[in-house]
Amino acid sequence: MSCNTIKIFHRCGGCGKKKQFINTGKFRVNANGNRVDVWLIYQCERCKHSWNLTIYERKRPSQIDPEEYELFLENDPDLACKYGNDRGFLKRNRAEFQ
Repeated sequence: MSCNTIKIFHRCGGCGKKKQFINTGKFRVNANGNRVDVWLIYQCERCKHSWNLTIYERKRPSQIDPEEYELFLENDPDLACKYGNDRGFLKRNRAEFQ
């Protein structure tokens, strides 16, 4: 990903230590019945263990802007960069950042 995002740290389930996690620029969209979850995927810089940061949880697709939803499905790098630099989003996901 070409965008510089805020450096975030999280306890890694693979390493067992607090490590820097990198924004992969990819989203995970999971449909469960008529509800959708959307996450931005981060990876441990050392072992590549993944950590999904919640963007939407149990939302009806009609409650998500259609253009943004399409960008999630396309793994839009600009949208991933936008979320990766959103301090409110990072705080909601309990990310430690600098």
